[in-house]
Amino acid sequence: MPEHFHLLVSEPERGTPSTVMQALKLGFARRVLSKLARGDATGKPSPQHIWQARFYDFNVWTEYKRIEKLRYMHRNPVKRGLVLEPGQWDWSSFRFYAYGERGLVRINDCDIMKLRIRPVA
Repeated sequence: MPEHFHLLVSEPERGTPSTVMQALKLGFARRVLSKLARGDATGKPSPQHIWQARFYDFNVWTEYKRIEKLRYMHRNPVKRGLVLEPGQWDWSSFRFYAYGERGLVRINDCDIMKLRIRPVA
């Protein structure tokens, strides 16, 4: 979506989902705001904020709810009129779930998790 995103995550090993969201949003905001500050030749002040102060969360306890939420997320760009079919939205996990295709959005990527596991001393 142009002004928001959907994310389905499990509980982090350390911290809370709020900490995960803070890290994700902070890293993105720093990159974007830095780029805007360097590239704005119009003389207009650069924005100071990108994100809303809070995010909406919903606890998913069952497989039924997980599928329901994924369907909502995948259909959202279609409902908004941004694409005709869910698989056309580049920033979606739809093609991974439907066809097993790896796209811009990484889903359950075990290679990433393996990089973060420290060997036992």
